[in-house]
Amino acid sequence: MIGGIDIVTLIAMLMTASTPVLLAATGELVVERSGVLNLGVEGMMIMGAIGGFAAAVATGNPVAGFAAAALSGVVMALLFGLLTQIFLSNQVATGLALTLFGLGLSALLGKSFEGVRPPATGKIDFGPLSDLPVLGRILFSHDWVVYLSLALCAATWAFLKFTRAGLILKAVGENHDAAHALGYRVIAMRFAALAFGGALAGIGGAYLSLVRVPQWTEGMTAGAGWIALAIVVFASWRPERALIGSYLFGGITALQLQLQAAGYSIPVHLLSMAPYLVTIVALVLLSMTHRHGAQAGPGSLGKSFHASR
Repeated sequence: MIGGIDIVTLIAMLMTASTPVLLAATGELVVERSGVLNLGVEGMMIMGAIGGFAAAVATGNPVAGFAAAALSGVVMALLFGLLTQIFLSNQVATGLALTLFGLGLSALLGKSFEGVRPPATGKIDFGPLSDLPVLGRILFSHDWVVYLSLALCAATWAFLKFTRAGLILKAVGENHDAAHALGYRVIAMRFAALAFGGALAGIGGAYLSLVRVPQWTEGMTAGAGWIALAIVVFASWRPERALIGSYLFGGITALQLQLQAAGYSIPVHLLSMAPYLVTIVALVLLSMTHRHGAQAGPGSLGKSFHASR
C-alpha cells in the first residue's frame, strides 16, 4: 500500500482498463501502416459494443458476443473501405461520418437492451499460479480477452517485422504507386488491413459492454476510439510502443479510480479527464520529436490510390 492505494490491485486493474484501447490501437496501427487513415474507430467500437452485447444476451454465450462484435466492426470497416478505396471519398470526412453513424445506430439498436445484464465472461483458471502472492493477482487473474489482446499485439509486431506480407503492407503504406508498379494489389491489401482493424475495434468495444461495465449504455465508448487513434501516433506506428501507450492510458484510468476509492479530495471531473490530458501531453511531446527528424507516419497515409489505366 502506498498512500492508501494497493499497488498490486492498481497494476491488475491497469491491464483490464487498457484492453479495449490496446485492441483498437493495434488494429488501427495495421490499417494506418497500409496507408489508410480511418477516423471511424469510435464508431466501430460502439457498434462492436452493441453487436456483441446483443449476441451475448441472445445466445447466453459471451464468446458468441465477441464473435458478433468482431463481425460488426468488420462490416463497418468494409463500408469505410468501399467508400474510400473504391469510390475514393475523402478518408477524414468518411471516418468522421462513420463515427457519427455508429453512435447514432448503436443508440437506436441499444434501446431494448438498457438495464439488461449480459452473461459473465469468466476468468482463465491457471491453478496454483493464480495463488502466487503478487504475480498471481497481476498476471494470472484475468479473462481470456486480456491475454488475447497481448497475443494480438505481439503477433502484429512479428507480422510487420518478419513476414513477407507484413513487408508488403508497409510498402503499400509508404508508397502505394511504387507498390502497385511492383505488382502488389494495393486495394486488396488495404481491405484486408481494414477488416483486421475493424474486427479488433469491435472486440474492444464488446469488452466494454460485456466485461468492463458490464451493461449497455448509450455512448459508452466515451472517446476510447479517439484515444486509440492518438496512441497509434504516440507509438510512432510501432506495436510495442502501442502496448506501452495503451498501458499508460489504462494506468491513469485505474489510478483515478483508486484515488476516488482511497478518499482523496480531488474533484471527480479532474480525475475523469486525467487519462485524456495525459494522452494530449504525450502527443505534444511526440510532435516535438517529429520536428527533429523522427518518423512522422507512413508516406501514403490518408492518400487515395487510383491505379493508372
